[in-house]
Amino acid sequence: MSNAVLSSATRHSVAAFWLGTLAVTIGVLTHIPMFLDAAPNGFHMAGMPMCAQMIWGMAAIAGGTCLAAYGLLPANFRQTKHVDIGTIHETGDGKLKAAHWQLLLVLMAALVIDTMKPATLGFVVPGTMKEYGIAKPIVAWLPFSGLTGTALGSWIWGVLADRLGRRAAILLAAIMFIGTSICGAMPTFGWNLAMCFAMGLSAGGMLPIAYTLMAETIPTRHRGWALVLLGGVGLVGGYFASSGLTHLLEPLYSWRVLWLLGLPTGLLLIFFNRFIPESPRFLIMNGRMDEARAVMARFGTALSETPLPATHHDVALDGASALVKQPLLNRTLALNLVALAWGLVNFGVLLWTPANLKAAGYDVGEASKILFNSCLWALPACAITAWLYSRWSTKGTLVLMALLTSAGLLGLSLLGTDFSSLQLSPEVVFAVLLTGANGMIAVLLPYAAESYPLYIRGRGTGLVAANSKAGGILAQVVTMLALVPPLATAGLLLAGPVTLAAIIVARTGAETRNRNLEDLDK
Repeated sequence: MSNAVLSSATRHSVAAFWLGTLAVTIGVLTHIPMFLDAAPNGFHMAGMPMCAQMIWGMAAIAGGTCLAAYGLLPANFRQTKHVDIGTIHETGDGKLKAAHWQLLLVLMAALVIDTMKPATLGFVVPGTMKEYGIAKPIVAWLPFSGLTGTALGSWIWGVLADRLGRRAAILLAAIMFIGTSICGAMPTFGWNLAMCFAMGLSAGGMLPIAYTLMAETIPTRHRGWALVLLGGVGLVGGYFASSGLTHLLEPLYSWRVLWLLGLPTGLLLIFFNRFIPESPRFLIMNGRMDEARAVMARFGTALSETPLPATHHDVALDGASALVKQPLLNRTLALNLVALAWGLVNFGVLLWTPANLKAAGYDVGEASKILFNSCLWALPACAITAWLYSRWSTKGTLVLMALLTSAGLLGLSLLGTDFSSLQLSPEVVFAVLLTGANGMIAVLLPYAAESYPLYIRGRGTGLVAANSKAGGILAQVVTMLALVPPLATAGLLLAGPVTLAAIIVARTGAETRNRNLEDLDK
């Protein structure tokens, strides 16, 4: 398969994509002079008027994004085509080839860049508050807008992945990464909110797309650990990169430079896309047989004569509505309930913990020690989770992690009560909670990507990812309204939904370990 980023035979216009990319890049560069002019003032731009150059630059970004998106449209975009693709099977011994390792490493790098975007929010908030002179309740709108964007983006990019293709959706996200980097040059807090929301739209979709592409490309017996490793390295690497760059660059160029990094990292994503193949299943589904055969030859797969089950064609006709119809309704309810509960735990309970521990009588040092020791307990569990998912059971691992999370939440509800005979240690309670919560998100999206049929795999995985952010949005609303409950109350309220989700997954979920994706729909 050619390493070209776009194929002129299957896209509306290669020239439109590259002209759009150039326009977006130039539009961002027009904002740099104003940023540099603020250097004598510590790069403080609050209150500065927006010059005509910046306004024209914003117009170039908007127009360039639309032009690039047009260039990414498949030539047969308006046609409804459902090809009987047969079953893709592995022709060799299922070993990982050089192409698989290249794809895994490139997608890891892409997810590191992707995770940097929302991770940066935590590092820009203090500088934003100081420069604009705003209080915590007001600056809370910044992470709220970003998180709302990621929730919507997860669903929108899931749709795009199913309609435009997995690679094209990644390219469009990269274009928006570049364009929204001008957040670092916005003179008003309102514009920061708007750009942060747009950044979230693109960042929210990368993770489900990457899982979808990996699930459709990696050999069956290696799929489990590769998917979990992909997300784990991307998440940890993104936070490591954002914290490291903050340490190196923010003292020199202020918090604004952290947003401007979207320009080089977005261009890097476009370069990485040269090494990312389109999913062979997506290509065959859209009748692009020659391209599909070239990809399959690289990855050691072939197309059998066995037709796909009728379920696939029913799903293709129903589109997104198939997610809320049988036989997919139960798994959609279960996986999205898990996602919503995880968002409330991760963006709510865990973020409320330091303040609640302080309110319970622990000083700052004691609270930090409790959480630090809990993290040390939970770290080895990440490797164990990946092993369980790939060697034991995919469904069982998700159920186990959800039950551990529920146990941790129940432990929170008992801390500080009269049940002294239980002698619950806060470190143990939080270690169990962190192990379960980290394990849930580590396996949730890989399991979702394996659980949905080809025609709606992007949308199904995107919906689950969106609800993991929706739980965080709800937690942010609770925080902004100053309605944060005590940890014991939060633990008791959330333990029930998490347990219910685990039960539904156990009863209705499919075991995906070592099973061909098409076989899961028979």
